[in-house]
Amino acid sequence: MEKINSLTSANIVADNIELLKQLFPTIVKEGNIDLNELKALLGETVEEKEEYYRFTWAGKNQARLEANKPTTATLRPNKADSKDWDTTNNIFIEGDNLEVLKLLQKSYANKIKMIYIDPPYNTGKDFVYKDNYADNLGNYLNITNQTDEQGKKTSTNTESDGRYHSNWLNMMYPRLRLARNLMTDDGVIFISIDDNEVHNLRKLCDEVFGEDNYVQEIIWEKKFAPQNDAKYFSLNHEQVFCYAKSRNSFNRNLLPMTKEQISRYKNPDNDPRGMWQSDNLTVATYSESYDFPITKPNGDVINPPHGRCWRTSKEKFQELINDKRIWFGSDGNGVPRIKRFLSEVQQGMVPISLFYHEDVGHTQEASKSLKSLFDDKKLFDYPKPVELLKKLSIIGTGKDDILLDFFAGSGTLSHSTLKLNAEDEGTRKCISVQLPEPTDEKSEAFKAGYKTIAEITKERIRRAGEKIKIDFKNKEGIDKLDVGFKAFKLDSSNIQAWDGNPDNLEEQLDIFANNIKTDRTEEDILFEILLKYGLDLTVAIEEKTIAGQKVFSVGQGTLFICLSNAITPAVSEGIGTWKQELSPVRCRVIFKDTGFQSDKDKTNAMQILKRFGIEEVNSI
Repeated sequence: MEKINSLTSANIVADNIELLKQLFPTIVKEGNIDLNELKALLGETVEEKEEYYRFTWAGKNQARLEANKPTTATLRPNKADSKDWDTTNNIFIEGDNLEVLKLLQKSYANKIKMIYIDPPYNTGKDFVYKDNYADNLGNYLNITNQTDEQGKKTSTNTESDGRYHSNWLNMMYPRLRLARNLMTDDGVIFISIDDNEVHNLRKLCDEVFGEDNYVQEIIWEKKFAPQNDAKYFSLNHEQVFCYAKSRNSFNRNLLPMTKEQISRYKNPDNDPRGMWQSDNLTVATYSESYDFPITKPNGDVINPPHGRCWRTSKEKFQELINDKRIWFGSDGNGVPRIKRFLSEVQQGMVPISLFYHEDVGHTQEASKSLKSLFDDKKLFDYPKPVELLKKLSIIGTGKDDILLDFFAGSGTLSHSTLKLNAEDEGTRKCISVQLPEPTDEKSEAFKAGYKTIAEITKERIRRAGEKIKIDFKNKEGIDKLDVGFKAFKLDSSNIQAWDGNPDNLEEQLDIFANNIKTDRTEEDILFEILLKYGLDLTVAIEEKTIAGQKVFSVGQGTLFICLSNAITPAVSEGIGTWKQELSPVRCRVIFKDTGFQSDKDKTNAMQILKRFGIEEVNSI
């Protein structure tokens, strides 16, 4: 039985080396990459000269290394702040998103269908994540007052800083690198931005996702009226960049037709096939065989305009006439047009790159909507409209996909996900991540009792869910809508690390023997194991008492965990019997190491479990 002395997130470098070994077995020598061998295999495609196009900035190499560095942090369950813990599949995580993204690498790699983020725009006034690559978790604990004030790293990023743009790029780069790993092969990411960093974001995304995977720049009309006191132009829009993990795999969905679009369809001739609208019958691409005279019902002859031709051949045109699909106007004397029936139109509309405020809302409307949720209190500046993110979600997701927002802010993506599920009976799951950024003591949010942005986010999700259930109360099955979330908090590992300091040898030996922190619960340890073993945070967990001890079954017997201090042979027998009932394809067992009274008890436990076909047994 092997003892687990530390649990870390995915080791991306090791995983990449393993992939290279599979592709090029000869380049790995004693665990390291033989770069010369790799160059020889790639031939003339290797670029070694300095003069070629590339996007770089101060600190980029360090930011790249940080994206690959594992973390020993964990996520501790926070049932008190959760809603519908036992039944929900939504997740809210309070913590630094860089560390959280690392923790999600094993459990959610290639599982997120859509990511939406609204990061700091680098205006010089907004909050900036001051990463400390030497100890980012320690930096986070300082920020959130979980340790002393020394070294606290919260600030704004002003233009007087010599690395104004570099600071922003260093914040974004590792996060986008890690986010890409989480996306499904047909996944998509939408990123809101304004003019301050739009140029850098486009180049950054080209590097992280690849130029070939750029899908579209969407222009969102964020204001409904011009700003007449603007110095140069009234800035009425923001951008939303859309990138796919693989554009060849990404299939965007069509948008439902609006009432205005449907209203264009009429039926002036009472055609039994229903509503229709007419399209131009001519095209600019000239073909001699499609250039022929057409006789109108009144006997007049018409030819296509000079340089154009009909969009159909003479034979096909006669078929359309016979099928009553050509419209010459109500008097029968108009230019011929082809009828398109509403019943035959594809079930939706291709999205356009302009999102007008009439369709998706504007900033003032979004602020008003959020205030209405919080008893007319303004708790958050510049939230995004629910309809904007709902539209993006319709384009980018199916009904049972997972969405992620790791700059959750006021929680608009979660709100829009709940609303969209209510409308189309979907079961989309949303993961929201928000730093507990402190609210200004002079703000209305602080005075209302919300000390951090994360507290506002959680409360917004709670209230939005209840409002949606009221708004859709007459819809069948609305009582089954998942409006809850499991809440977690980023923290240091539940396992005390061995530091190897000879001056503290006695203390370290005690830690080695009893390495679980005394202030941590069994559920704390349980979820750390789930993360580090790559299991979903909402995976089914069943609890039983076996021989007087608590045992968890995770994922229908995929993993059994017993963290009791009194593990007896009867516990092992009970786990084996439970495994037989569930019949998982693969089964692993983890015990608390100090729960055994002796090495003999460990050996007996392993032998008992082997009788039930369980070979993978570890202790923690």
